[in-house]
Amino acid sequence: MVERIGIIGLGRMGWALAARLATQGVEVRGWTRSGVDAARAKADGFQATGSLEDLVATSDVLILSLFDDAAVREVLASLAALDLGSRLVVETSTVSPDIVRQMVGAIETAQGRLLDAPISGGPNMVVAGTIGIFIGGHDADVERFAPVGALLSAKCVHVGPLGAGASAKIVNNMALDGMWEVLSEAMETGARLGLPFETMLGFLETSPAAAPAFVTRLPMIRGDMEAVGFSVAGILKDLGMIRRAASSVGANVPAIDAAADRYAQMMDAGRGAEDLSKVIPHSYAKAFADDESGQEG
Repeated sequence: MVERIGIIGLGRMGWALAARLATQGVEVRGWTRSGVDAARAKADGFQATGSLEDLVATSDVLILSLFDDAAVREVLASLAALDLGSRLVVETSTVSPDIVRQMVGAIETAQGRLLDAPISGGPNMVVAGTIGIFIGGHDADVERFAPVGALLSAKCVHVGPLGAGASAKIVNNMALDGMWEVLSEAMETGARLGLPFETMLGFLETSPAAAPAFVTRLPMIRGDMEAVGFSVAGILKDLGMIRRAASSVGANVPAIDAAADRYAQMMDAGRGAEDLSKVIPHSYAKAFADDESGQEG
């Protein structure tokens, strides 16, 4: 029998996690610092909880889904101030590996256990059960989490000790973020060479360069769909974390630097809420904007 689950953080990812687990017959409760819409939660099969203390009291496994390092550190500190009584805390956010390593002592002093298990994939993939999960932690804790992980995805991988999950997510995201940067450079170059936008999308879609992340977002890139899988603001936050992590170990990441600069331009243009794939038409259009301004051409 799968243990009772408490979700901490009910943004798009956290809500999707709660809804997915509820559909699998698990007893799920959710709490977020900004408050929970109890009626909406009930409609999606889980129960809203009014306080972190109540969530801890009624859950066996606590899953964090939060925005950034600061939020994760704050919530872990709040959990460490409670009696966790052997509860398993699972951190699924995209954050620095240092966070869980720095906080594990406090969580264990509170009698809890800690795993990091960041997720690759967006809310739609959570609901569909197709996400990837990179898990870092002790074997016994990983084994305890396994029944929960199996309900979320068949692609759960134990990659090493605590913090290794976050490190693996950094590697994964760097590969994806670098792909978007190279595609952006290619579209901008193609525009300058006279290739139409649709022509490039057409041959890229069926070429060896067609990564799944690119193909699945083609309706967004073409403007046929306005859904947001992951926002420009979100990827820019992740890129900042990746750059700090790389700097801390002396790694040179010019592709990530270039991607951060490109997405920062979109933020400055007021496009932070758009899907990250909108960088493709943005980059194509940039070639003509530069020509018209006389800066390049």
